[in-house]
Amino acid sequence: MSFSSVNISVEAPIENQIQEITYDGTEIYQPPLSLSESLAKYAQKIDFSKTADTDIKKEPDLSEDAKSDSDSKDAFQSSLWPWDSVRNKLRDAFQEVCVLADVLAVAKEKRYMVLDPVQQETQETKPMVQIYARKIALTGAAKVLVTGAERLKSSQTELARNRTTPGFHIELLRLRQNWRLKKVSNTIIGDLSYRTAGSKYLQSGTFEVTKAEDDDKTNSPPSSPLPGSNPTPKTNSALRVQIPSELQGVAYIEVMCQKDQEDLCSINVNLLGSGPTASNTDMHWQQKLEAAQNVLFCKELFNQLAKEAVQLQAPIPHMVVGNQIMATVLPGIQLIIGLCHSANGEKKQEKPAPSKSDHDHVLEHSLHQLLREVHHKNTHHPFPHPATGPLGPSKKRMLAGPMAADRHELLEMTRTDTLLEQIVKQAQHFIMRMRTEYVLDTIAKEVKDPLICSHWNTLNSPTQSCVKINISTHGYDAVCRTPLVIHVGEKSLKCICRDGKVMNMSYEPQELRDLIFCHINQHQILAVQALARTMGWQALGNSNHLGTGPVELLGNASSCLLVSPTGDRIIAVKCEPNQTGIQAGIQVSVAHSPRTDFFPSRLVTERKWEHLGGQFRDVRLDKMEGRNFLHKMELLMASLTSNL
Repeated sequence: MSFSSVNISVEAPIENQIQEITYDGTEIYQPPLSLSESLAKYAQKIDFSKTADTDIKKEPDLSEDAKSDSDSKDAFQSSLWPWDSVRNKLRDAFQEVCVLADVLAVAKEKRYMVLDPVQQETQETKPMVQIYARKIALTGAAKVLVTGAERLKSSQTELARNRTTPGFHIELLRLRQNWRLKKVSNTIIGDLSYRTAGSKYLQSGTFEVTKAEDDDKTNSPPSSPLPGSNPTPKTNSALRVQIPSELQGVAYIEVMCQKDQEDLCSINVNLLGSGPTASNTDMHWQQKLEAAQNVLFCKELFNQLAKEAVQLQAPIPHMVVGNQIMATVLPGIQLIIGLCHSANGEKKQEKPAPSKSDHDHVLEHSLHQLLREVHHKNTHHPFPHPATGPLGPSKKRMLAGPMAADRHELLEMTRTDTLLEQIVKQAQHFIMRMRTEYVLDTIAKEVKDPLICSHWNTLNSPTQSCVKINISTHGYDAVCRTPLVIHVGEKSLKCICRDGKVMNMSYEPQELRDLIFCHINQHQILAVQALARTMGWQALGNSNHLGTGPVELLGNASSCLLVSPTGDRIIAVKCEPNQTGIQAGIQVSVAHSPRTDFFPSRLVTERKWEHLGGQFRDVRLDKMEGRNFLHKMELLMASLTSNL
C-alpha cells in the first residue's frame, strides 16, 4: 500500500500581542516577526559573559604510563601550580574575544545575520474605513461625556434646590471672576492693590479666603434689628474673607474751598456712600471687598497727593498736616483735601464733615478719575510704539522726528502735570466759574432794562468753560441785540466783544462787572440808533467815548444825535455807565428847528438865522409812559413826528 507524499508544515502556535484596542472594541495585533527578525531577537538573548563550568584542558603528548597515572588521579583535584587561576582567566578572555571576532565577521559580511533594525512592512490603510471607525469611536466617547454631564447637572440642580447657600466651589468661582487669587501653602490669598496698573503704593492689599464652617452658617442666631431701622436679611455664604484691619471700614476724600474760614464748596469722594453700613461680619464678601478696595484707593490717592505737595515748589508752599493737605488756589482762598477713614462708624479725622449737602459733582468726579486715568495710561500705551523698545514715550514723542519738533516742543511734551496740580487748576477754574456766575446773576437782578441772558455750554473741559451773554431789550429783540462770549479759564477771563475785540481780565470779579455795565451802555446807544432807522429818523453822529462833561467814575459816557425825517426835531441821548440804574444813567434832550424864541432886531435882520436849532431841553423819562427805555424813545419819536 503506497502512500502519496504530503508536505506538512509544523509551526508553533504563536499568539501575537495586542498592539491597540480602538474605541469600538476592535483589537489590532502586532504582525509576526520574519525569519531575520527572529534570528536577531534570539541572538540578543545570548549572554557571552557566561562560560562553561568545566574547561577542556589540552595536555601535551605523554607516554601511556603517564596517561594511566593521570587517569587514576582525581580529575577534580586542583592544580598545585600557583598561576593556574590566572591562566584560566586569560584563556576564558581569549575565548570570548574569539567568539566576538567571529560574530563581528558574520555581521560584517551580512550573509547570515542582520543586526540592523528591520523596518516593518507598511500596512495598506483604507482612509474611509479609518474615518468611519473614528467617527464611531468619537460618537461613543461623546455619548459617555454627555451622559456624565447631564448627571452632574441634575445633581447640581437637585443640590441647589435642597439648600439656600451656594457651594464653596461655586462661590470661589464667582470670586475668581472679579478678584485676583493665588494659592500659597494650602491657603487662598487674594490681592486688592493696583500694582498691576503700575501703582507704587506700598500698602498691602492681600486678603485671605477660607471655607466657612457649617456651624457658623446654620447655628448662627439671627441678629435683632434696631428699632426704627429696616432689617436687612443676612445672606449666607460658603466663603469667609479675612481683610486686614487697616482696610476695614469706610474711607473717603473730603475737599473744601475756604475763604477767610468760610466754606465755599464741599466735596466728599466716597465710592460706597457715606451712610451707615453694616458690620463686617454681616456684609457679603463682595461688599466687603469693594469697601476694602475703596479704602485702599482713597489711601493711595491721598498718599500720592501728599508726596506731590511736599515735592512741588509753589509760590505759596503747600502744607501737609496729618490727614490734611492745604494748597492756596487764589489769594485768600485755600483748597483743603482731607482723608477720612472710619473703622467702626467713627471718623479718625478730628474735624467733622460739613453739613452742606450741595457740592460740585464735576469736581467730585474729576478728583475720583485722576488716579484712575494714571492707572489706565500705565496699562494702555498709545500706538505707534516700538515692538522691542520700552513703552514709555507717548505718541507725540514718537512722531517728533517726522514732524521736525524743536527743543521747546520736546520740553513741552515731556512736561506733565501732577495730580495735585491738576486738582488745583480745576479748583481755580471752579472758583472763577462760580464768581462769574455770581456777577452775571447779580447784574441780571439789579438791571431790569435791558435784559441779560446767560447761556453756559454743557460740554466743557475741567479747566475751561464758556458762557454766551445776550443783552437785549424786551419787545425789541429783533431791533438790536448785543452778544458777548466769555471764556472762563483758571486764573483769567477772556471776553470776545461784538465787534471782535478780545479783552483779557484777571480773577477779580469787579473787572467783569465793569465790563458788563460798559456793554450795557453801548447797547442802549446802538439800540436807539437802530430804532431810529426803523422809524425814519437819521443818526447825525455818535460817540462811544464822549469827551465833554464831568469825568465818569466808570469808563466814558456814550452819546448820539438823532434828527427827524424833516430835520426840524433833534434828539440828543447820553448814556453814562452808572451802576445805579437806567433812569440815572441816561439823559435825553430835545431841540426844535427853527427856533421858537427867535426875535428879529436891528442887529440881526436876516431871516436865515431863525433856522438854527434851539436850546436842548431835558426830557423827564421817569414821567413818561413806557415799559422800558426803547419803548419811551419810540413814543417820543412818534409824538415829535406827529407834531409836524
